[in-house]
Amino acid sequence: MSLQMVSSVSNSSLLQPGFSLLNFDGHVYFFGQKGWPKRSCPTGVFLLDIKQNELKMKPAVFSKDSCYLPPLRYPAICTYRDNTESDYHQYIIHGGKTPNNDLSDKIYIMSLVSKSSRKSMFKCIEKDLAGDVPEARYGHTINVVQSRGKSMSVIFGGRSYVPLEQRTTEKWNSVVDCLPSVFLVDFEFGCCTSYILPELQDGLSFHVSVARNDTIYILGGHSLQNNIRAPSLYKLKVDLPLGSPAVTCTILPGGISVSSAVVTQTSDTEFVLVGGYQSENQKRLVCNTLILEDNKIEIVERESPLWTPDIKHCRMWFGCDMGKGSILLGIPGDNKQMISDANYFYILRFREAEEDEEEELTAQTCSQTSTEDPGDSTPFEDSEEFCFSAEANSFDVDDTYNEDDEEDESETGYWITCSAHCNVDINTWVPFYSTELNKPAMILCSGGDGHWVHAQCMDLSETMLLRLSEANIKYFCNEHIDLNKGLQTPKKVGQLKKQPMKPLRKKKAIKLTSVKKSFLRRLFE
Repeated sequence: MSLQMVSSVSNSSLLQPGFSLLNFDGHVYFFGQKGWPKRSCPTGVFLLDIKQNELKMKPAVFSKDSCYLPPLRYPAICTYRDNTESDYHQYIIHGGKTPNNDLSDKIYIMSLVSKSSRKSMFKCIEKDLAGDVPEARYGHTINVVQSRGKSMSVIFGGRSYVPLEQRTTEKWNSVVDCLPSVFLVDFEFGCCTSYILPELQDGLSFHVSVARNDTIYILGGHSLQNNIRAPSLYKLKVDLPLGSPAVTCTILPGGISVSSAVVTQTSDTEFVLVGGYQSENQKRLVCNTLILEDNKIEIVERESPLWTPDIKHCRMWFGCDMGKGSILLGIPGDNKQMISDANYFYILRFREAEEDEEEELTAQTCSQTSTEDPGDSTPFEDSEEFCFSAEANSFDVDDTYNEDDEEDESETGYWITCSAHCNVDINTWVPFYSTELNKPAMILCSGGDGHWVHAQCMDLSETMLLRLSEANIKYFCNEHIDLNKGLQTPKKVGQLKKQPMKPLRKKKAIKLTSVKKSFLRRLFE
């Protein structure tokens, strides 16, 4: 066991409470930054390149057939294998918070397509669900169980916003515990089924869950309704026969009062529980070993690492499982130096280097990042930023992400105030049209000297936006349409055919009668 501090690097401000880590073939990837991705890494997924205790972040890309994946904090994540004997695995991501604090009810499947020294490519697909679809939530868990040769995912716990009909102006963004229902998700058919079990009376969030074969153990957690961290321990057993699945729950003694702890797997049957909180303002510095054998769980206290004074005295800490017995921990930098806007990171390893080369583990684990939502249960506000300062030469690889290279998008054309009713904000904007990725769609108004406006602020439908982008016609925004009525998005009119001019007719000669001739003769004589 070792605790090693990671050297300070730039752009570590992306690693904030609620992030997640994915381990593919020993390579660790970061997901769930605070804030929307920028153009240097539109996917929001980074390779964490840790060499000689120095952390570097390299952007990853998505394949062309991938869906859009927003940066989600506090989601539920677990690994998934089609075959227990296969080394190939994917990650299931469900729920979480977007950068503008919207909650997601979508479920994504992430897989690694290719990996080279310069670039990692992922494929992300969104899974359509039907039936009892879980509501949008965060701070919950998801696990995969195996029974009778079949596998299903199990979703439990979490928090969600108060229903719209119950919201008030003062408590518009208040959160509540989700109902203590257990959801079974069949990925083969996309079906969801919910189960209400009498043993589960109160909702839980930021708990820990570990799974082995057909059994899931749920440990600890925080209840908003009662504001307690009860020493609870539940055993969920899932049977998957040919007919309807069967789910049973048993309350076990010997639980632990903890929330927001991190679990990492050290062997086929052993897990280590680290961190979390045992009360509102008290961290839990004790570590425990969870042993899963013969359809039972044993929880024993184990030797804790030599925590540094900075870790002991900080009021808040957070982290995530890196896989293979390692955990990435972070603490606010205001407990270490005069710089109050910095985070500092440590890597806690429970396995030696030679052990990491053993066969990849088969049991599943799922735990929340090691901090509860600061806006709900700790003195720190969820909007509080902790940034990492570093020297400009802290990167020596060309393809390493550097946030300092980003343009100040608040001064560029995409984030202007396009009109008096403009509602596009760089900090809260989310894609509205299917053609948008990390910038809002804009269109040129021909009024005056011409200026750019956001298509969403002009209430343009996606069909109209595509038509205007393809056709060579003038557009006038809502503020200039009154001055140019009839000119906004005119219909294309075919060119008028000019009619050929008819040739002039020759004038007919005037016939003079004999009377007129005599009159003219006298007139000129």
